[in-house]
Amino acid sequence: MNTKIGMRIPPKIAALGIEDVASWAAGNGLNVIDVPRLTSETKKACEKNDLEVGTVDITDVAPLFSVDEQRRTKAVDSVKKQMTDIASLGGRLLFMCLVPEDHTLPRKESFAIWKETFPEVVKHAEQKGLYIAIEGWPGPTPHYPTLGCTPETWRAMFEAIPSQHFGMTYDPSHLVRLGIDYIRVLHEFGDRINHCHGKDTEILTDEQYEYGLLPPTFSEKYLFSEGAWRYTIPGNGEVDWGKVAVRLEQLGYTGSVSIELEDHRYWGSLEAEQQGIVKATGHLKRFFQ
Repeated sequence: MNTKIGMRIPPKIAALGIEDVASWAAGNGLNVIDVPRLTSETKKACEKNDLEVGTVDITDVAPLFSVDEQRRTKAVDSVKKQMTDIASLGGRLLFMCLVPEDHTLPRKESFAIWKETFPEVVKHAEQKGLYIAIEGWPGPTPHYPTLGCTPETWRAMFEAIPSQHFGMTYDPSHLVRLGIDYIRVLHEFGDRINHCHGKDTEILTDEQYEYGLLPPTFSEKYLFSEGAWRYTIPGNGEVDWGKVAVRLEQLGYTGSVSIELEDHRYWGSLEAEQQGIVKATGHLKRFFQ
């Protein structure tokens, strides 16, 4: 299997500037970088270093779920303009996390609003040759309001909008923390996977005894954790990346596996972030290249 390895750009590495980021990424075995915004400068830096632009973040997503119709209309226009600009620069893959601006809004209500607003967004993606990958992060505690983070909601969303231009980012780290079978997700939703994150989750057994499935009462022991679990780089958690690689190959997946660095051990300094990306890249290459 020869799947490309990429990364979302962590903050300390991002501070180097896009030219140095692209040079460092290429020099450390990466093929793709996901970017928060696609500009001519970003495109040139990637081309110079023989890198592909992976996902491009879409902003102004939360108001798509507003109960205020005017706010929703403005948000749709904003998202469509971003999509047009991205397409004009040769971008292809859009990254979105569907977190409503009102975190207390029940997901069932969010879904009803989404069914009204999102078809226009997907139609624009089809017209511009773009593909959407929604992120499966459950959202902030205590409400976990994100739409599109469980099989129940993916099934309903993909039935409502069958277009292949609307799909998901497969991120097994979120599935592990939620207790969802991450291999079964590949079997059921494989044809809608437009992107893949290289991130893992460690289940913390001592902390699980302390808190069960609840967040801790006082404070988290680790950054990127909610008590009984913590996000890690690939290879330090529960995910069997060999099984993931085999299944993605069976599906004919042609996208990248993009490292999303959210591991407290590789955070807080440029050196720590770089070490985390290098270690994650080495582990993923065992299975994907």
